[in-house]
Amino acid sequence: MAGDSVRALRGATTVDVDDPTQIGVRACELVDSMCRQNSLEAEQIISIFFTATSDLTSAFPATAVRKGGYDDVPLICAQEIPVPGSLQRCIRVMMHVTTSAKPHELTHVYLHDAVGLRDDQQR
Repeated sequence: MAGDSVRALRGATTVDVDDPTQIGVRACELVDSMCRQNSLEAEQIISIFFTATSDLTSAFPATAVRKGGYDDVPLICAQEIPVPGSLQRCIRVMMHVTTSAKPHELTHVYLHDAVGLRDDQQR
């Protein structure tokens, strides 16, 4: 779209257990919420980078998101740095998008136990 810029959106969620179904549901919920809260269509997404904490090994979050309707978006997963005392069973997202929104107009989304990760970004 004319006048659009490349922006990065952040988000995170948690799961209760290391279960492929719950990882898929929560990853899709997060990406869908990030799109909905920022009025984004799938074609505006350039790429999505997922990280998961080392205690999540049963599924790739990207696999579920791809099956959830984002099959034309480049997706990749990596393992989060295992910092002592950090939030466990956490999936984080960095989504690159094209949008006319200014950086301060973007809504970064944190769900479930990840809500407190970035209090400065919550609206």
